[in-house]
Amino acid sequence: MSPTLQKRKVPLLDLAALHAPIRDEIIAEMIRVVDSQKFIMGDDVRELERLMAEYSGTRFAVGCASGSDALLLALLAVDVGPGDKVLTTPYTFFATAGAISRAGATPVFADIDPVTFNIDPNAAEHVLKTVPGIKAMIPVHLFGACADMDPLLDSANRHGCVVIEDGAQSIGAEYKNRKAQSMGQIGCISFFPSKNLGAFGDGGMLTTNDPELARKLGSLRLHGTTKKYYHEWVGINSRLDTIQAAILKVKFRYLDSWTAGRQNNAALYRNLLGGRDLPVQLPVEADYQTRHVYNQFVISVPARDNLKAWLQENGVGTEIYYPLPMHLQPCFKDLGYHEHDFPNSEAAARETLALPVHSGMPGEDIEYVSELIVDFYKTGAQVQG
Repeated sequence: MSPTLQKRKVPLLDLAALHAPIRDEIIAEMIRVVDSQKFIMGDDVRELERLMAEYSGTRFAVGCASGSDALLLALLAVDVGPGDKVLTTPYTFFATAGAISRAGATPVFADIDPVTFNIDPNAAEHVLKTVPGIKAMIPVHLFGACADMDPLLDSANRHGCVVIEDGAQSIGAEYKNRKAQSMGQIGCISFFPSKNLGAFGDGGMLTTNDPELARKLGSLRLHGTTKKYYHEWVGINSRLDTIQAAILKVKFRYLDSWTAGRQNNAALYRNLLGGRDLPVQLPVEADYQTRHVYNQFVISVPARDNLKAWLQENGVGTEIYYPLPMHLQPCFKDLGYHEHDFPNSEAAARETLALPVHSGMPGEDIEYVSELIVDFYKTGAQVQG
């Protein structure tokens, strides 16, 4: 490490710093829910649903127990089941493909764009043309930026395919000034604690403009009941707890300011790392990605594992999203995919690294991380590592 740098701790995410300024507000809401004794499907859930529908630019929002459940419920709502196929990306969190299998359907993959890391519309179109029986498509808005939705929606429409947006990482992101989770038939949101809007545990939300889908989703999350003890469908138990909804309502008031903090931090990284003749691919905001919310700031680099070790040695937290694409996961070996089938996804799995970008991160920490990366490539540390 350069002698001009003073070693410090820089966590990948600092929830304590995020929550400290609003601790009293959150505790007051938690006490209110405890005193009310309305722990399941209380008024706070309905109010959060209203807020999320308005924020996402949709007519309806339906709370559920997690982002993973949101994906499963969406598939159940559009009648995806055994014998059906669902197209998605192999470069994503497991829940995307896992929900397809849990619904009894078969995941079918299309490779990613190597710049945005989102599903490549041309690759998706090729799969839709060549693989019969695809009933739905799940594009993922990865790392806080939307997939290229217009060509994906066009392909889906031509091939009679339902579109479910996996927006677990993209609340507030925009595509050509249209909100993520508002363009397909159903959108899925995660409130996992590390998300830009995170609960104090698990939680999820579904968005739609279709009143019949909203009614069905609302029923499916309650075991498929339409009135107590009467079941129109076989659903699951996936209710959003009232206390989580109350916490999320407090945090929602700060979401846009936190997003602005992430965007400012991303811009600072660009200023510090751009134009330095480094073998570092910085996140790209495509023209159609009119609002990137930076759930993660992911770079692509050679000697990724050595860089990760170097940063860890010097106190910087990082993460690899994701080290093994879905088509190479042991549980999906029966799908018949092999190494080299999706080269862009496999390259991303080898080369990407998420740097700290949370809104509470001071500028000097970003300067420290950036200078460590410069040192790593300029001084030959990647060879020594």
